[in-house]
Amino acid sequence: MVQLNNITKSYKTRFGIYTVLNGISLTVNPGDRVGILGRNGAGKSTLIRVVSGQEIPDNGNVIRGMKVSWPLAFTGGFQGSLTGLDNLRFISRIYNVDHTKIQAYVEDFAELGRHFREPVRTYSSGMQARLAFALSLAIEFDCYLIDEIIAVGDARFHRKCTEEMFERRKDRAFFIVSHDPNFIKSYCTKAAILDKGHLTYFNDVNRAYEEYMTPPAA
Repeated sequence: MVQLNNITKSYKTRFGIYTVLNGISLTVNPGDRVGILGRNGAGKSTLIRVVSGQEIPDNGNVIRGMKVSWPLAFTGGFQGSLTGLDNLRFISRIYNVDHTKIQAYVEDFAELGRHFREPVRTYSSGMQARLAFALSLAIEFDCYLIDEIIAVGDARFHRKCTEEMFERRKDRAFFIVSHDPNFIKSYCTKAAILDKGHLTYFNDVNRAYEEYMTPPAA
């Protein structure tokens, strides 16, 4: 399982301390598909970075009892002067994976052609996202983190990503953040709403959807 225990995360701003996450607790078990709904700026991406370990909470802790992915299509870990192939080799070493066993899959899935052997700094943002997504799928994880970036590439590539992620890996756990309730309804079995730093959890996705779409009281 992945367990968040009383997570608090704040940032210093010119107006003072801004608390993004305020006492967040949540448990994701194997096979769970948990969606986090929230408006723009609610702290969804901050939450997923904390889950992945990219950011350290001010208070609380994250217990990772499953092998957790980096946020899908996250390109911040690439070394721009290295080729796509060299980045694959480097990331494979970090995760103790034989790069020769996944190279053909990544090269085929990312559809970069000759650019796969060119420096990543020459890639467009879409090309980098495709490479990162392919790497995320080539290295097997127990829990995948999705930050609304699954819709990379054109409609055909998007369909391919969706099939690989939600059909071929349907037994895995997913932690999905989105401001699009229809995305959550399509792919999640449980949901929570992140609002003003607090998380409200629902076992019923439709109930979460209704609550999320209800206008705030005047």
